[in-house]
Amino acid sequence: SVKATVLSNELIIVASETVNFDSELPHYKTEGGVYRDPTDDGRIYSPTIMWVEALELLLEKLKPKINFSKVVAVSGSGQQHGSVYWKKGSQAVLSSLDPGKSLVSQLKDAFSTMDSPIWMDSSTTKQCREVENAVGGALELSKLTGSRAYERFTGPQIRKIYQTAPHIYENTERISLVSSFMASILVGCYASIDETDGAGMNLMDINKRTWSKAVLEATAPDLEQKLGNLAPACAAAGRISSYFVERHQFDKNCFVIQWSGDNPNSLAGFNTEYTWRSCYQPWYQ
Repeated sequence: SVKATVLSNELIIVASETVNFDSELPHYKTEGGVYRDPTDDGRIYSPTIMWVEALELLLEKLKPKINFSKVVAVSGSGQQHGSVYWKKGSQAVLSSLDPGKSLVSQLKDAFSTMDSPIWMDSSTTKQCREVENAVGGALELSKLTGSRAYERFTGPQIRKIYQTAPHIYENTERISLVSSFMASILVGCYASIDETDGAGMNLMDINKRTWSKAVLEATAPDLEQKLGNLAPACAAAGRISSYFVERHQFDKNCFVIQWSGDNPNSLAGFNTEYTWRSCYQPWYQ
């Protein structure tokens, strides 16, 4: 499902709405919001355009409850590890959305694949071992990226697409996580992946907070260009797109703050302070 909660500046809940994928968007015929591929063991994915339609429906459900022009900032939490593949030319589509038309009608052809691999997928064991071996083993990968390779992580998922569907990879202009995908729609251009969600991809050097060139090279060619730059989790992705200003009457100065993953956002919600050991053991075993 996708859920929106509107807070006042005193952090009081003003309104809340939810869209359930299975019951409210039944034409996608998902079960639990996903598809399970009967021909590819462990392959589980969601239809990308369903998330777009869910966002539209969510805003329509909120419209009677709040005045969008009073919204100062929007941010969000996306399911971690899921990925979206924008096809070449989609940046131009995002930046010129017609407020008289739905998002679905304008973005239905914006993706090089309509299937978004998600965290439930376990079909990339081969790619996990290949990436680990390329950088010197699972322990070396964990030192670089924070963990050994896991099937659900975005790096192995990207490598699988590159290997099994090279035409899709070649036609991809930008790879987003679910979090940066939703932020991209709201700002009308490609939003950066934030550092905290990016840390769960098996692609980022967690000590330098940059993409690891060694792991990128082990994953797929020209990957850094397709990923774009990383951004701090607290940064502003930009002002809200004119599409939402004209269609839903958001204020043109409304900020879109970097979206992140559900796991790091849940951790942040605990309001807990951590002290790191000076010599930590990466999450390997």
